[in-house]
Amino acid sequence: QVHLAESGGGLVPAGGSLRLSCVASGRAFTKYALGWWRHPLDNEREREFVAVISSSGDNTRYADSVKGRFTISRDNAKNTVYLQMNSLKPMDTAVYYCAASPVFATTTSRYDYDYWGQGTQVTVSS
Repeated sequence: QVHLAESGGGLVPAGGSLRLSCVASGRAFTKYALGWWRHPLDNEREREFVAVISSSGDNTRYADSVKGRFTISRDNAKNTVYLQMNSLKPMDTAVYYCAASPVFATTTSRYDYDYWGQGTQVTVSS
């Protein structure tokens, strides 16, 4: 069992930055790949993949829409995964979720994630 708790969301103007954090409690944190997903507030799109980092931290993958702007990282000593978001755009407005997957690879399928946090809201004003 893994419990995930996100923080760091808020309101930011376009072009600004935020850093999201997700602290995990439970066992075997280092065995999980950790991902960030988001659900836009307009509800016109489904929950979408943002970024994932492998259990070792050696491999990452990003959605095309955030490449070059967002960076995912993890600190296994602190049981924490981060999402640094720069050059934010109004289209990034969403509830952001942290998720844990026991799949070894950097999976982008939501069905590979067994545990999800409650989410933190990010609003980017134009």
